[in-house]
Amino acid sequence: QVQVVESGGGLVQAGDSLRLSCTTSGRPFGTYAVGWFRQAPGKEREFVTCISWVGITTYATSVKGRFTISRDNAKNTAYLQMNSLKPEDTAVYYCALGQRPDPNEPWLHWGQGTQVTVSS
Repeated sequence: QVQVVESGGGLVQAGDSLRLSCTTSGRPFGTYAVGWFRQAPGKEREFVTCISWVGITTYATSVKGRFTISRDNAKNTAYLQMNSLKPEDTAVYYCALGQRPDPNEPWLHWGQGTQVTVSS
């Protein structure tokens, strides 16, 4: 069984930074692509960023230059560093594991999500 657990969410002010973590167990973490998605109230879940098993990254236009995804395969953990946060970044953030680093990939394993709230 593969488990995915996000942590690090919270309430911050606009302009602040936050780092989310995604810790996994089960099948070797290094074999998966990792994606971050988010869902704001009343909106559909949207792609944020993903990283391949060798570290190739893709970002949504809305977060490019502000967010950075990284991974530490030895720790079975991926990170999402979020800088210059905006109120529109407020959402539940989800980590997912997949076979390919493709936003449209059918991501296989999902976490429960962590709430990020950015006040103006």
